[in-house]
This record gives sequence, structure tokens and C-alpha cells, in this order.
Amino acid sequence: MYHLLKGLHEYLTRKEEFSVIIIGLDGAGKTTLLERIKTLYNDTPGLTPDKIAPTVGQNTGKITLPSTILQFWDLGGQRGIRNIWHRYYDDCHAVAYVIDAEDRERLSEGWEVFDSVLSSPQILNIPLLLIANKQDSPQALSVEEIRQDYEDWHQRKMENARRNVRYGEGDSERRERIASLDVMGISAIEGTGVKAAVDWLFIRVQNSRRDPQKGIGR
Repeated sequence: MYHLLKGLHEYLTRKEEFSVIIIGLDGAGKTTLLERIKTLYNDTPGLTPDKIAPTVGQNTGKITLPSTILQFWDLGGQRGIRNIWHRYYDDCHAVAYVIDAEDRERLSEGWEVFDSVLSSPQILNIPLLLIANKQDSPQALSVEEIRQDYEDWHQRKMENARRNVRYGEGDSERRERIASLDVMGISAIEGTGVKAAVDWLFIRVQNSRRDPQKGIGR
């Protein structure tokens, strides 16, 4: 009877687990964001910014929310490491793409990579959040400016590639996704906006079409 009741209790109180990948260019603040999330939600605080080194490979972190466990995968953003991102797409439940809102010189590179993420059929139906990091900097572009900058960049690319039939294939899905894209501003260093971003992911993954039992590393 004890084992039956114990099993029933575990079944009734178990939490669904979802995997979220954090991607973006190197230096965008992805690991700082992950460590800030750990600090805000776990008893053991994450690393402070001065202890964070460039990510070579991946970092992971897990937090427990009501009825849900979120497993975060922070993937390195160096040019060579981006080639393995696609291996995580099939098994993740949400994508957080971090852009450095302060580094205007690399915005075009960031949009090029972001556009390739949008073009991936594996994540077509899962939540995708664009995070404009480093809002604590006076030089950072606002959320509205980041959205406009991407839309302007995408429009220029469309015009330059209008005769390219291959680029046009499936572009209606991209346009629809861009139109409904959520952009949130945060400061990973100060923690501003981080809880709002986690709340966004928490709500969206529960409505994701993917099985929560299917996740990275399972």
C-alpha cells in the first residue's frame, strides 16, 4: 500500500520538463543571462559576470516553476560552434535568441544568423523569443529600435534577393513569424526584464505542440 500511495503521490506531483535553448552571437550575453536566471530562481546563485568565460560548447541550468521544470541550454555563439545549433532544434521546446543591443557594428551579422534560425523548419511551430540584451547601456537600442532594425535589414535582403527563387520558397511563413515576433528588452547583468522573459517562456512552452517528455539529452 505504501508503494502504491508513494507512486500515486509522485504521479500527481510530478512536473513536466521543457528544454529551452539560448542562442545568439558570441558576446551577446547568453551565459550571463543563464547565470542570472539561476540566481533569480535557485537557492544556489549562478556565476557573477566577472567569473564568466566565453562559452566553448554549452552551459546548462535548470529551474523549477509551478508545475514545470525549465532546462536551459546555453550554446556557444562563435562562428564554428553555430554549425551544431541545428542538432538541438528537434528536441527543444522554445528558443531564446539573444542580440547585443549595444553592439551596432555586429547587428547585421546577428540578423543574418537570426534569419537562418527562422528558416529552420524544425522550430517553425515552437515559441521563439528575441531578447534585446544590455538595456542597462545608454548606447543600447531600445526594443522598438531593435525590431525596426531587423525589419529594415530583412527588407533590404528581400529586395536584394527578389530574383532568387530559392530564397522566396517558404518566405510567407517567415513573414508571418516576423509579424508576430515578440521582442523583450533585458539587462542580464542587472537582472532587469529577466523574470518577464522567463515568464514568457514558461507560458509558451506549456502550449507548445511538442511532447514535454521529448527533450534534449533524453
